[in-house]
Amino acid sequence: MHQFVEIAPEEIRENTFSLIGKEWMLITAGQPDDLNTMTASWGGLGVLWNKPVSFCFVRPTRYTYAYLEKEEYYTLSFLESGCRPALQLCGTHSGRDMDKIAAAGLTVRKDEAAPYFDQAVMALLCRKIAVQDIDPTGFIDPAIAGHYHDDYHRVYIGEIVKVLRRKD
Repeated sequence: MHQFVEIAPEEIRENTFSLIGKEWMLITAGQPDDLNTMTASWGGLGVLWNKPVSFCFVRPTRYTYAYLEKEEYYTLSFLESGCRPALQLCGTHSGRDMDKIAAAGLTVRKDEAAPYFDQAVMALLCRKIAVQDIDPTGFIDPAIAGHYHDDYHRVYIGEIVKVLRRKD
């Protein structure tokens, strides 16, 4: 098992456009014996309501959605470079149908509130503070509608309460 150290959210130096949009992340919620994760490439980090926050987008049809709805905390795990196949598997298979965490070769770690993965180079522990369903009547750019077939995302906004960086 790798060692992790806690850093402040302000100490994150990675380019979040690359980190999320190109390298992807795992959104994970649940308990060590009952959890689910999914790959995401939409989301962000910032400041809202005077808090460091993450925001991520999950469709109600995704199995992870039920876990996010039930739990107060979730994690965003950014995996080491050799884990692209694991990210692809977790983004294309449902935890309803298989143990995709085992199939992806991921090792679950548990913080006090939510699971993350030993293969992470950084994990953000987030406390859910707001949710909002995407309302298509708010789309100003008509091209956005092409991302949907009546399966609009729910936005989860979480206060970043802990950042864990792998110590190498």
